[in-house]
Amino acid sequence: MIGERDANRVRTAGDRGPRRPTRREFLGLAGLGALAVGGCGLLPGGESDPLPGIPRPGKTGHVEKYTFGAAPLDFDVAGQSFSTWGYNGDVPGPEVRVREGDTLRVRVENRLPEETTIHWHGLPVPDDMDGVPGLSQAPIRPGEDFVYEFVVPMSGTHMYHSHVGLQLDRGLYGPLIVEPKSEDLSYDREYTLILDDWLDGVSGRDPERALEDLRNAGGGMMAGGMGGMMGGGRIEYPLYLVNGRPPEDPKSLPVRRGERVRLRLMNPAAETIFRFAVDGHPLTVTHSDGLPVEPVEVDALTIGMGERYDVLLEANDPGVWQVAAAPEEKPGLARALLRYEEVGQSSPPPDHRPPNLAGRLLTYADLRAKGLDSFPGDGGPFTGPDRVHRLTLSGGMGAYEWRIDGQVYPGAEPLEVREGEWVRIELQNQSMMRHPMHLHGHSFQLLNGTGRGPFKDTALVQPHMGGLALDFHADNPGEWFFHCHNAYHMESGMARVISYET
Repeated sequence: MIGERDANRVRTAGDRGPRRPTRREFLGLAGLGALAVGGCGLLPGGESDPLPGIPRPGKTGHVEKYTFGAAPLDFDVAGQSFSTWGYNGDVPGPEVRVREGDTLRVRVENRLPEETTIHWHGLPVPDDMDGVPGLSQAPIRPGEDFVYEFVVPMSGTHMYHSHVGLQLDRGLYGPLIVEPKSEDLSYDREYTLILDDWLDGVSGRDPERALEDLRNAGGGMMAGGMGGMMGGGRIEYPLYLVNGRPPEDPKSLPVRRGERVRLRLMNPAAETIFRFAVDGHPLTVTHSDGLPVEPVEVDALTIGMGERYDVLLEANDPGVWQVAAAPEEKPGLARALLRYEEVGQSSPPPDHRPPNLAGRLLTYADLRAKGLDSFPGDGGPFTGPDRVHRLTLSGGMGAYEWRIDGQVYPGAEPLEVREGEWVRIELQNQSMMRHPMHLHGHSFQLLNGTGRGPFKDTALVQPHMGGLALDFHADNPGEWFFHCHNAYHMESGMARVISYET
């Protein structure tokens, strides 16, 4: 269940997993179709290298086991039933909650009419567990099963989701919470809030039809309205959800006066950036993309597709308050309700927009990595990159193609790195839209002019010649996806592969 959690959950010792095959062995088996047939899945096990400068625990010996049934389902939204896809009969999928150092074992039973995978968004897992079809694994065919297994290398607020086509926009996603062995953050309650844009089945449109419309319009202008498009090729969604619930049927977040509440915010939406605020309550940001930052108080924050933030809220103003996620550059609202248990007041209207949304907005310049010097590493302090990739982002007009350095994936050349290098990626955005760029298999340090920029795995690049630079340590050999987390941009070419030289 997604929602309130006990911060003092106790674990017991478990079993250990078998050896992980090499990537060559894995792909060889995949080519033979021996990964998973008739309910028998391969059980690889392993762990990734630690992020430089952030200590990692050893294996706990405990195994957390889950089974995900990926299948069509009927999804009820405010009294309307839609046919869509999900995990275990619901949207979002089940919460995965483990402790750092645990082994996570998830059996995926594919009962969809097409192939699927799962990507463990934010975790530097071994590359054969990363879930990118045709790159790190053969996709799971309809009627087959596959078992993902790896040692969970780092704590934080993360997600899992399909990485095949536009399946993410059908509801194939869920929360992945990794608890630290020792919690430094003090709080009384915890809630996970998952923000989403909802299209599937509304007004007879599904994600594939939406992409077809975008391509036919050439990224230009079509009539808006229910599931229509806006200028620049943005999709105007008919519904925006929090934890699978629309504004007319919001999730309640019970609190008591005097409590400190932790909100874990995540945005697996396919095509929508949200601005988040809680009416009457400032927010203290403590983590970005699962990793700690120096606390900073704001009224609101912007959360791009693929990003996550942890915030603390002081419950000191009894009432019933709007918890709002406003889609940026689009009409509509997603919401939950912060409801003090001491009062019985009526709820604010579904379309109420808290004044906090127009208050002090978090920027990347506000974020500083907590407890870390400027990119420490095993080989000594970071003194500069060994390799720089300078890339331009473009597209969206004329043909609906999105490009990195003029190249469209899968016909794009790989970006080569060598194990042990410090790599810098400099991005310049020549398009009219923001792009949440996500790096698989690594966390990067965002250069924000402070010398102590935050460690993240997804960051928004602003439009109209906006720029962004990030550094990462090439410490997890393999082939890794680097792409825009707007699912429609990724599906239309905005992706490259970070390839380790052999």
